Amino acid sequence: MRPDAPAFLWDAREAAAKAVSVARENTPEAYLGDWVLQAAVERQLEILGEALKNLRASDPDTAEMVPDIHAIIATRNILVHAYARVDQARIWEVLTDDLPLLIPVLDGLLAAAEDDSPQGR
Repeated sequence: MRPDAPAFLWDAREAAAKAVSVARENTPEAYLGDWVLQAAVERQLEILGEALKNLRASDPDTAEMVPDIHAIIATRNILVHAYARVDQARIWEVLTDDLPLLIPVLDGLLAAAEDDSPQGR
């Protein structure tokens, strides 16, 4: 793993966890009716996508271990560049269906990076 990859993985993991916490603490109706929650989640998804975009550029081999990385980055691009097309119901599905599966993968990659570090040996 390249030296800068763990920082990108950590940023991605933290953003995903923050976004998922919104789903844990709210109902779909509360989320869909609250533009502040939507804006907060969108920001975390932007960070997630940007971190994975940077990972893909700096360490393509590690990036390929992240499932659906291209779709995650594409979601970030829609949020940033095509904001009028954002479907909040689909974003809720990302929070409840996709991100809970992604977080353990990111945790595993972070653990592998720690094992590879001089301190982890």
